[in-house]
Amino acid sequence: MNLSFGVVRRAALYLATAATGNLVWEALQMPLYTIWWTGTRREIVVAVTHCTGGDVLIATTTLLIGGLFARLRGWNPFGARMILTTIGLGVIYTTVSEWLNVEVWRSWSYASAMPAIPWLGTGLSPLLQWLIVPGLAFAISCRFSRPSGGRRSN
Repeated sequence: MNLSFGVVRRAALYLATAATGNLVWEALQMPLYTIWWTGTRREIVVAVTHCTGGDVLIATTTLLIGGLFARLRGWNPFGARMILTTIGLGVIYTTVSEWLNVEVWRSWSYASAMPAIPWLGTGLSPLLQWLIVPGLAFAISCRFSRPSGGRRSN
């Protein structure tokens, strides 16, 4: 497989930006989970670190799958179809994971302040996280890793 330096640079910038964005989002949304109110400072730090690590894994996996689809279907790398596929996969995974962890396995729970999607019980904040953070990461990676004088991929 022949990957251009520009695609690799764009992917690296996307993942670095997504990791940073997810770390900030996880820290800011922590009061929407009961651990914020019942956990020790150490437990909260471990939870933020653990969740951010999971977010990086999700971002990497969904980007790889989105890139594979782009390659197999002849889409432009980092074009609209690849971006929508990657974000869509992140939203689907997060929705299912949150539902399983909150409703089925009870691995964690939401505080009363967490707005939830009624028919799923999934929190709105994690769903928005997987729309906003990857969207911003794609915008930044596409804006700042575009080759000078080169055409923009759609």
